This record gives sequence, structure tokens and C-alpha cells, in this order.
Amino acid sequence: MEYVVSACLAGCKCRYDGEATASEQVQQLVREGRALPVCPEQLGGFPTPRIPFELLNGRAVSKDGQDITDQMNRGVEEAYKLVELAGCTKAILQARSPSCGKGVIYDGSFSGTKISGNGLFAAKLLEMGLDVTSHD
Repeated sequence: MEYVVSACLAGCKCRYDGEATASEQVQQLVREGRALPVCPEQLGGFPTPRIPFELLNGRAVSKDGQDITDQMNRGVEEAYKLVELAGCTKAILQARSPSCGKGVIYDGSFSGTKISGNGLFAAKLLEMGLDVTSHD
């Protein structure tokens, strides 16, 4: 499998709000058997829908103030195991997500302010040498 993709881009209703942000390009890759859809948040055990979270000082913090970093890191590790098993070398991930965002994420204030940075899953994939693209 060439790509790992954010499951919400593949049409799975797994976003924090219970919706998807389907991309025809990503769905076509999945149909062709070239892409593996994953959601690190669901793999971390979070329900859908769920309270949104953002990254603040390197920690995953939910909008209600809970530190959920450990649970998110478990989800990232489980997602990465699937990436390794499938042999993915590239990623197309959801833009601005605290899990999947590459290059730009929200600042942790829940005000819609964006900053430079990577989501937890994107950072792991980059660290492991995958070619990561943000879907904008």
C-alpha cells in the first residue's frame, strides 16, 4: 500500500463532530487499493463524536481542559503500526488537525488561531521518514 490517509478524507464519519471531509482524490486512492484510511483519534479509544482537542505546549488538551496526551499517543502508535504493516511510504492527511495537520495547526486556545506546527500523527510519520502531504 502506497499511502496512509486520514480516514475522514476517505469519507469515514470519524471527525470530532461526527462528520467526514471526503476528498474524491483520496477516495479514489482507497478504491484502487493504494491507500489505507486510519483515524489515530479513534484508535486511541476516543468516541465519535467527541470533545475537540488542540495541542498546547506539546500536550493534547481537550476543550474542557483535560490532558489527553497519553491516550492520543496510544492512538498514534496504533495507527503507525498499521502504516508499518501496510508498507505505506506516503501520507495525505487532514489539514490543521491536532492529529494529522502538517505545517499548520490550531494554537491550543480554541479560538481558530493557526500556528506553524504538526499534529501528533503527522509528526510521527515525518519522524519515520514518510512523505507527508496536508490535504487543503
